[in-house]
Parts: sequence; C-alpha cells; structure tokens
Amino acid sequence: MDIINMHDAKTRLSQLVDRAAKGEPFIIARAGKPLARVTAIDTPEPARVQRLGFLKGQIQVPEDFDRLDETDIADTFEG
Repeated sequence: MDIINMHDAKTRLSQLVDRAAKGEPFIIARAGKPLARVTAIDTPEPARVQRLGFLKGQIQVPEDFDRLDETDIADTFEG
C-alpha cells in the first residue's frame, strides 16, 4: 500500500481517488506519520474479511480424513 504525503495528496487528489476506486488503497501521511487510509467504499475492512469457507466447492475432503494413515502413525509411536 502506497504512502502519500499530504502535499502530494492535495496536488493529486483526483488521480488518487481514481486509483482507490479501482481497488488500489493508499495512506495519507503528514511528516511521515500515517493519518488516513483511503479505500473504495465497497472495499471490506481488513478485520471483516471472511476467510472461512473461501475454498468451498474447490476442494474435497474425504470422509475418513481424520483416520488417514492411522495405522502407520500408531506403528511409528507404538513400535
């Protein structure tokens, strides 16, 4: 994510807003200190991005996945 200083943000506001609208967020900083993050309105907040289920329908887990190779594992630990 780009960090833009306040002066450049004022000068190039229209260009920067266009970039944000295309999905390229940026941070505005003053004296090197980040002040504001600019993103498109429809961009989810980082804490609200849902990760569970993101591969749903793309992979298949066998019914016995928790028992796969259990005899090999038992032999390894029990001898």
